[in-house]
Amino acid sequence: MDVGRQIFALVRSLFFGTLFVSLWTWFVPRWISRGPLQPDWNIVSIVLMTIGGAIMIKCVFDFSWRGLGTPFPLDPPRRLVVSGLYRWVRNPMYVGMGILLTGEALLLPAIMRQMFMLTAILWAAVTIFIVVFEEPALRQKFGGEYEAYCRQVRRWIPRLRPFDNPQPLP
Repeated sequence: MDVGRQIFALVRSLFFGTLFVSLWTWFVPRWISRGPLQPDWNIVSIVLMTIGGAIMIKCVFDFSWRGLGTPFPLDPPRRLVVSGLYRWVRNPMYVGMGILLTGEALLLPAIMRQMFMLTAILWAAVTIFIVVFEEPALRQKFGGEYEAYCRQVRRWIPRLRPFDNPQPLP
């Protein structure tokens, strides 16, 4: 594999990933609060945000390094990624973002209710996006390999054991 293409994909992923996470973790909470926020630093919020952030970072790396693409829908991976956290659940990046937003809601008591509502609305919107756009696009692009993967790995609920494909997917 061409390391130059991997590095270029990683740089693009870091750019788009930073924009996306900044939107939902910095700009939107400040827009919701319409003023300064006073975080209530607590162990639960810190642990959830750390876990969610780590999941997303791992997924962004896998998208770029293995898939040669980014999480941005207009620059998707060129190769099907079924390794790393994708062996457990089909959408770990979205799961990680949900965990991070849950932690952030617990961190910001002044807008906790609104942040939980936002997280629920985003989960519904992401589910619609996945079903209507993302999965059909992946079926068209990767064909039988993606179909086989979908039969083995669920959209939201992680497997108890990692998916081990007997034949390597491209």
